[in-house]
Amino acid sequence: MATASRFHRQKISTTIAPETLAYLQQLLDSGEVATLAEAIDLTVNRLRALDSRLRLERDTAAYFNEMAEPELAEENRLASALSASARSLHPDREP
Repeated sequence: MATASRFHRQKISTTIAPETLAYLQQLLDSGEVATLAEAIDLTVNRLRALDSRLRLERDTAAYFNEMAEPELAEENRLASALSASARSLHPDREP
């Protein structure tokens, strides 16, 4: 994992739970990261990605829940048409 330049990193001092340290150490031991700082960055990046997916899921559900019935019917019609169209595609077959 690429790390930010040493000059662009913020130094912090904190305490963490033993199980958190064990998890970070596991990332180090597996070779997934080279330093404790990289392990923390990787873990935070994964959490941020999860937060983004959950926010997208929530916002998408709210969008569809707030749709008027005629709009929802049209959305469902378009989804069915797209699904039927996609079934005829064979991406592994050359044109």
